[in-house]
Amino acid sequence: MPALQKLERFGHHLILGISGTALSDEDKRALGELKPIGVIFFAKNFLDGVTYEVWLESFQQLHSQIQEYVERDSMFFTLDHEGGRVIRTPLPITRFPQALLLRSQAREVAKATAIELKSLGINLSWSPVADIYSNPQNPIIGSRAFGNTPETAASGAREYYLGLTEAGIIGCAKHFPGHGDTSKDSHLELPILNLTPEDLRNRELIPFKALIKENIPLIMTAHILFPKIDPDLPATLSRPILKTILREELGFQGVVVSDDLDMKAVSDMFTQSGTVARAVDAGCDLYIVSRNIHSSSIERTYKIAEDFADSLTNGSLSESVVEAARERIEKLLAVTPQYSVQSLDRDTLVRHAELAIACSV
Repeated sequence: MPALQKLERFGHHLILGISGTALSDEDKRALGELKPIGVIFFAKNFLDGVTYEVWLESFQQLHSQIQEYVERDSMFFTLDHEGGRVIRTPLPITRFPQALLLRSQAREVAKATAIELKSLGINLSWSPVADIYSNPQNPIIGSRAFGNTPETAASGAREYYLGLTEAGIIGCAKHFPGHGDTSKDSHLELPILNLTPEDLRNRELIPFKALIKENIPLIMTAHILFPKIDPDLPATLSRPILKTILREELGFQGVVVSDDLDMKAVSDMFTQSGTVARAVDAGCDLYIVSRNIHSSSIERTYKIAEDFADSLTNGSLSESVVEAARERIEKLLAVTPQYSVQSLDRDTLVRHAELAIACSV
């Protein structure tokens, strides 16, 4: 098999970040050679300080060029768009408040959010957060969660997910098996939680169980070490967490996606040979490489792709395991709507702004 064709196999499992508001030569190379199954957008991909019409036209061109270089009729166009401090888009896209404030309006807000995401050609939102705001010192989750008890977090996340689904956006529960009790930020270091499987069952897993019951199609892993469950590997690489707990105990049959591999908690691990094979073997199907943290170079993405290809060649990664992961991803992509970028009318944006104000009161 030619070298590029081998690298392209990793593209079937890759959500890739784009460097800016227009495709760089590196972007074009990676999109054309790796052919990722999806892309993830950030604030850097939208023109700032210009009118809605100007930034939307620029983003429309970017959106179209990505598809042109990847040469896929269908792909995942994704955005981290939770509300509160996790909003990447310029105005007039609505600034809905953080999840903790949504309460009974979570489903209505999710529907409005989905309408706006669809107008940007986005078909997959990395939400809802299924973590619990259980640790007030948590530097990364906090009010991004829908509640400070398993029940309130589960109820809010469920309602938000159902709102996204009803309006035509794919949702993703994160961060499995639970990031709410950490006191460290996995963007910067590897958090450690000394929780047992029973501790998880009594608290962290409850929101995820509620979402699995509603057939949520994607669950994102947490870059967290749970030494009482797996003393050696964080959840993203852990068979006891992804296979035993998520697949077997909770019965999840959808796509397992990693949190960003550029995050410091795991970024060094994924430069080591065999790491991506261990993650696939553990049960992680899809991988986000955002290129948004520490100015991650495209060469790092290629190293991961090469490691994936080498692991298939030397037999340390089973073809059957890879094929099963790919089938889950393709099954999801087959039912994922494809949207074009188009402007929203003023009345819709005004209604959404009023809803955002009502949630904040």
